[in-house]
Amino acid sequence: MTVPDSPQQPYRFPVAARYAGMESSPLKDIFALAALDGVTSFAGGIPDPDLFALEDVTAAYDWVLSHQGHRALQYGVSEGEVELREQAARRLSRDLPTDASQIRVTSGSQEGLFVVAQAMLEPGDVVLVESPTYLAAVQAFSVHGARMIGVDTDDDGVIPEALEEAIRIHHPRMVYLIPTFQNPTGRTMPVERRQAVAEVLQRTDVPLIEDDPYGALSFTGSTWAPIAALPGMSERTILLNSMSKLMSPGVRIGWMRAEGTILDTLAVAKAAISMQSSVVDQLTVARYLETADLDAHVARVSGVYRERRDAMAAAIAPVLPDGAHVTHPEGGMFLWAALGEGYDAQVMLADAVAAGVAYLPGWSFFADHPDRSTMRLSFVTHSPAVIDDAIGRLGEVIAAHPRS
Repeated sequence: MTVPDSPQQPYRFPVAARYAGMESSPLKDIFALAALDGVTSFAGGIPDPDLFALEDVTAAYDWVLSHQGHRALQYGVSEGEVELREQAARRLSRDLPTDASQIRVTSGSQEGLFVVAQAMLEPGDVVLVESPTYLAAVQAFSVHGARMIGVDTDDDGVIPEALEEAIRIHHPRMVYLIPTFQNPTGRTMPVERRQAVAEVLQRTDVPLIEDDPYGALSFTGSTWAPIAALPGMSERTILLNSMSKLMSPGVRIGWMRAEGTILDTLAVAKAAISMQSSVVDQLTVARYLETADLDAHVARVSGVYRERRDAMAAAIAPVLPDGAHVTHPEGGMFLWAALGEGYDAQVMLADAVAAGVAYLPGWSFFADHPDRSTMRLSFVTHSPAVIDDAIGRLGEVIAAHPRS
């Protein structure tokens, strides 16, 4: 009699402890929500593809492949192609004197966060972040063994007194901030708050990682110089920028600006992670910045986004419960709504998706002590009419979930 073989278990690779249990990620979940059929998704900061400067981008790629094709398809240097570093330095120099030697190119600012973490963090190090903060930054720092601690914020951003107290107690390796059109709240630090934060960081001698992917997307015409541009801050700040929100998220190009010996360390960390960013994409972005009118393109896109912000703000105000709070950003991509005590945005999400609308529950943006009543809504992807209809359906879901 033949004994049937017992079912064979599928092979399982060993997984590093820092990734154990991570079968998904917040970014993966965002794109999953955005891909659902029949659902209007406000979950991701996904630019409207109809607004891409397709002709200018096509012309830049065509020129690079026609005039620099062999070089564009070859290996490059970890620091980044000089043409792109020069263009990045030119843009940054509007607020902060910068030369190409101070630029390190990354494959988007998300890789920049990972490079910074690789270069600066040891397991157990503390990173102070805004509460709430960018969820993928929390993930990038966490997988390097860092411990994130949230610092209290108000409508003007991180509170300087709370920051100084957190530094005194926790002795952080660095502070990570998004001062302009912050993700997820859309808030912007006024100049006086930036100065107060800079004074705290200089007094306590803690470096700043300043993330600025949204700063150009202003709805008022006003622009905000980074904290790095304040006196005494450029040497103690790593400033991250990205072309994803301005040109195209599919062209994964960003850069870091820093000074001193950390530049060499960042280049070594970048080489260990990905060797280099795509040369053809770097040269194309450099050509685009040289020949296209990026400022005019950004102004046009910002005008459209402003109309969509207004549509979402008008639609959401009457459907929020008493005592709720929603931000009114002057730029960027996101509204942040706090429904108040007794609501759980994660619990409501399934009903919202069933009603044909998705958002991102806010708890994942907190390093600690999450507010589960919060949600982030991106207003940039859909037209005002679509926004108005979907927010109306979201209001019905909120009304069906009374305070617990």
